[in-house]
Amino acid sequence: MTAGPAGAPAATGTAHAKAILFGEHSVVYGSPAVAIPLTALNASAHLSAGADGLRIDCDLYSGDAADAPARLLPLVAAVSSACARTGIDPQRIALQLTSSIPYERGLGSSAAVAVAVARGIAALTGTVLDADAVHAVAMDAERIAHGRSSGLDGRTVASEAPIRFQNGVVTPVEVSGSFEFVLADSGHAGSTAEAVGSVRAGMEESPSRVGGLLESLGLLAEASLARLAAGDVAGLGAQMSEAHTCLAELGVSDDSLERLVSAATAGGAAGAKLTGGGRGGCVLALARSAAHAADLAETLRAAGAARTWQTTVEAG
Repeated sequence: MTAGPAGAPAATGTAHAKAILFGEHSVVYGSPAVAIPLTALNASAHLSAGADGLRIDCDLYSGDAADAPARLLPLVAAVSSACARTGIDPQRIALQLTSSIPYERGLGSSAAVAVAVARGIAALTGTVLDADAVHAVAMDAERIAHGRSSGLDGRTVASEAPIRFQNGVVTPVEVSGSFEFVLADSGHAGSTAEAVGSVRAGMEESPSRVGGLLESLGLLAEASLARLAAGDVAGLGAQMSEAHTCLAELGVSDDSLERLVSAATAGGAAGAKLTGGGRGGCVLALARSAAHAADLAETLRAAGAARTWQTTVEAG
């Protein structure tokens, strides 16, 4: 714990971003998903006690929480939830939030912020919050941010390794070798709630077709575990491209994502797909080597990516 303004107790909590490797949308219907941590993108919540009313200071807003814009309601919910679990009055909290995780890009920004807040408030109060309690805080925020939530984001942003997630149960993923990924931002915000709602509407209108696509996505997620365990870059990439085809048929891709997937494929990627809810957001491409990842990032920027990041998943 550190000292805040005028010597008030203070503490900081952190969390990182995530990318869904397989299982977007199908995870909501009980199928498995596989997700990876993006440790290069982080959220940090610095909290101090003794304030007069809950105060928020971040890129989007600075001032009293009561006057905060609607898009910060998940953050306010995370503070309230964490305070309820640690016995501190949220009206005595000042929160300074910094984050390199872009908003509305399917990278778990709201979940990461909530986890950082939970960890920070636990440290501030000297309370031990186990993984389930921290996850509960994230879910309280996610329900406001996205509506119905599988819980995948909250678990992945708190994990230092890839996970398999199904019906709330997390299991570790075996990885051999090294997988070099390039993440490309389409430059367009995605809406998980909107995309999930459209898939749900599709299930009601055409349960056989949409249900079949969701089943295929779940099967690809399960099959990817063997590829990761074997260090099979080519095989995993082929599965990623197949998953993207299913997601596009579900109607959750868009022109900006299709352009980046096509560019990645033309640039020699082993595979590429949208990641997250879709209809904007990001594309995840699998490079064939570390050197190729740098070239692939340049290719994606030339194709219109607003920004790119590289991350490596390897045996832990």
